[in-house]
Amino acid sequence: MPESTKAAIAVPSKDPKKKEKDEKDGATSRKKPDEKEGEELSEEDLQLRGELEMLVERLKVRIVCSFHVVNRIFVQEPDTTLYRPALETLRTLIRTSTSSMTSVPKPLKFLRPHYPELQNLYELWSPSEDKSLFADILSVLAMTYSDTEPRGTLRYRLLAASLRPSTSPLADPGDWGHEYVRHLAAELGEEYNLREQTEVPKAAPEVGAAGTDSETDDKDGEKEKPQVPLPVGTLEDLHELALVCAKFLLEHNAEPDAVDLLEELEIIDRIVDLVDANTYGRVAAYMTACVNLLPPQDDVAFLKTAHLIYEKHLRFPEALSLAIRLNDSELIRKDFHAPGNLQMKRQLAYILARAQVPYHWLQHSVTDDDDNETLEELPEDLQEILFNSRLSTHFKQFGKELGAEDPKSLEDVYKSHLETSRSSTASVDSARGNLAGTFVNAFVNAGFGNDKLMVDAEEGNSWIYKNKDHGMLSAAASLGLSLLWDTDIGLSHVDKYTYSSEEHIKAGAFLATGILNTGVRSEADAALALLGDHIFNKSVPLRTSAIIGLGFAYAGSHREDILSLLLPLISDDEISMEIASLAALAVGLIFVGSEHGEAALAILQTLMERDARALDEKWTRFLGLGLALLYVGVQASDSYDATIETLKAIPHQASKQIQILVEMCAFAGTGNVLRVQTMLQQCGEHLNAKNAKDAAPAEPEQGGEKKKPDTKPDDTFQAFAVLGIALVAMGEDIGAEMSLRQFNHLMHYGDPVIRKSVPLALGLVSASNPQLPILDILSKYSHDNDLAVALNAIFAMGLVGAGTNNARLAQMLRQLAGYYHKEADCLFMVRIAQGLVHMGKGTIGINPFYLDRTILSKPAVAGLLATLTAFTDAKAFVLDKYHWMLYFLVPAMYPRFLITLDEDLETKPVTVRVGTAVDVVGQAGKPRTISGFQTYQTPVRLATTERAELATEEYIPFASVLEGFVLLQKNPGWEEKMEL
Repeated sequence: MPESTKAAIAVPSKDPKKKEKDEKDGATSRKKPDEKEGEELSEEDLQLRGELEMLVERLKVRIVCSFHVVNRIFVQEPDTTLYRPALETLRTLIRTSTSSMTSVPKPLKFLRPHYPELQNLYELWSPSEDKSLFADILSVLAMTYSDTEPRGTLRYRLLAASLRPSTSPLADPGDWGHEYVRHLAAELGEEYNLREQTEVPKAAPEVGAAGTDSETDDKDGEKEKPQVPLPVGTLEDLHELALVCAKFLLEHNAEPDAVDLLEELEIIDRIVDLVDANTYGRVAAYMTACVNLLPPQDDVAFLKTAHLIYEKHLRFPEALSLAIRLNDSELIRKDFHAPGNLQMKRQLAYILARAQVPYHWLQHSVTDDDDNETLEELPEDLQEILFNSRLSTHFKQFGKELGAEDPKSLEDVYKSHLETSRSSTASVDSARGNLAGTFVNAFVNAGFGNDKLMVDAEEGNSWIYKNKDHGMLSAAASLGLSLLWDTDIGLSHVDKYTYSSEEHIKAGAFLATGILNTGVRSEADAALALLGDHIFNKSVPLRTSAIIGLGFAYAGSHREDILSLLLPLISDDEISMEIASLAALAVGLIFVGSEHGEAALAILQTLMERDARALDEKWTRFLGLGLALLYVGVQASDSYDATIETLKAIPHQASKQIQILVEMCAFAGTGNVLRVQTMLQQCGEHLNAKNAKDAAPAEPEQGGEKKKPDTKPDDTFQAFAVLGIALVAMGEDIGAEMSLRQFNHLMHYGDPVIRKSVPLALGLVSASNPQLPILDILSKYSHDNDLAVALNAIFAMGLVGAGTNNARLAQMLRQLAGYYHKEADCLFMVRIAQGLVHMGKGTIGINPFYLDRTILSKPAVAGLLATLTAFTDAKAFVLDKYHWMLYFLVPAMYPRFLITLDEDLETKPVTVRVGTAVDVVGQAGKPRTISGFQTYQTPVRLATTERAELATEEYIPFASVLEGFVLLQKNPGWEEKMEL
């Protein structure tokens, strides 16, 4: 048995070879039927192939013309009479070929083997109109050889065009179909880039041996050689062909392809003449959406081109919004005065009021009889809108409609009975608790002007007197926040405190004056009249409050008269760094994004002239921030470059942090990837390790004493680099999402200064937009072993949920209140965060983007950055006696509402649908712009990521985006539809 078993095993040991042979035989035997099967064609296909081969043969037919006596041969010449009919038939067959979009059309499939032969035949023909038609057909066939013969389609298309007489232009490329045009567009872009990279003659003659390209392409190693531009056609020819292709693409609902093609050939401005009433909206929307993804200069070109498109088609609100993004005063004035319709002009005024555009930008200069130029005043109704005079009235009415009119007490916010406190909170410093209550009361009841602690407090029982010293300053200033935007009633309430004998109360009243005037203008200039005289006061609290009050009241106004008051405070070397830095910050707030040369020069001069000891102070960061705010959103301009170079020349280490501040402000909200990489590179330096490595054993000097080690390197610049990542990335959704991963890495591997800044960056990148992933991350950081990280994480939770009433976040903060019941600083910050979450009882947000998240509010960015700068060293500022810096958030505060108005500017309730905004740019047809919507009556509250649309067509809105104040007019065709 064992032997038989061995034999059984031994026999099949040779089988695998046989199997392999059998498999090979089987494969070949299977392959042959497949090949035969592949050659089997239907009768129609066989007839088509035969016809095509016959036509190719006709192009090669030669006839005997004469007999050469000497050589005794017959001379043959091509039979040109057959060319034209054959070419025409070929063209017809290719154009009319019907096939599925997933397979190659049959004529191209059957003609592909003949392509090299037809190429050689083409070279033998003499120039003529027939040769032009032949080149046109070869251009289509070249699509099947695009892998081995790059840009063949474009080459033959250009040759066909060059052979045509001017009286008989070449047929439109669209006649060959959509796929041909797309192929041509792709090759145009490739060819243009090659010509840009290499020096090519502007015009080149047709090459006689053009067929050599195809011959050499087939040789081995040809693909490794660098590609060279085609030797035919000029750049102008490429541009003209691109315009023809773009026109076809626009007519066939391929707007993004048309824009991409013209952008690649750097003639995007010429698309203005190609768009019509049906395509301009989709083209401009796509171009606007591309702006954040383009490099500098290209993004500005796109915005200007989209603006021209809207302007040409009389879409004034869209054009004005792009002019605001461009920050072009001439363009804004032109757009504002363009419409003749008064209601449209009022709507534009509401858009400008939200942007806080300087009033003098909108005024025309008028020359009087004495040749003196004066600014023409605008009509009173437009002035009232531009000054935001009725913002407070509308906001209070909005709160009444929402049932948020009644004041909220501190207990309504804290809900202490739900806290999981481990022991009594009686041990907590009551002064610190009262101070926290001051801010919570101010933020929660902001703008309503009816809180119980300050505005409606009984005589002598004001909350101010429950605070001590500098706490009184913040308490008095909170009055301005409660009465936000209400200049008439607010000033009368604040006025009584300006005469107080207590220095801190008086200083708080000055700050309150500035706060309640934030975002609101008036001809009376009450803020300047009340605060202007006190900026030179001997008392430091009074001075700083007056200075910052002016910064708040005139944020974004570009007022030259206030600059002349503040500049001496910056330039004077004898004035303390505190006063000089806060004056610089106020100038930055007032001239935010203006690139003001005089202001920038004064701050730079101060940085260069101050001694190292002064620049070592904690206030230097605010001096740098004041300079940086002048460049918000300007990107790489000449003045920006000059400022950066000047800062590099300053020997003090503070120069580095100010450079980063200026750079991140210049590219705020642009999503510029290169700037984010630069910031990450700054964060990657481990200064402590580097310092330890560089600190070699000190060598004794000649006197025998050791050299003192160098001063500790300043790592503050890394904190600003982290904030810079958030500031640059926040304008673009994909970039903002990607930045979260970078913050996670920084939190794991960064130095302490970086780790404590990461929560602040998370708060900035998602302000007033409580996304669950970010809330979870911040919740984890709020329990960090490093209290500085935990403190900033708690504040960031307040920023992320500011004005949202988010229940999940409120629950998290209540748990933290119990967790940190023994840590006074952390508990104080938890209370502040609770106040922020319920800001304006859920009606006010701090997200700097508005108008469907397309425009960045510069005063809002300035306010957020000033607040976060204070938190880069919370113990030295906010947790010390400068807690009033929390009010830096005020310029970023604005109601998140939709209020519809009739033609008399009175509220007009209409039905609207509110849902999550959906990006529909580039999508076919008319997709829904919102999802998961609910139907409401206006006025309604809009969250950061929400969008509204009218539920019926009864009214026509003047605004392109339903947000803020929207004017409506009755649809004249609505009643007729109802009758029908």
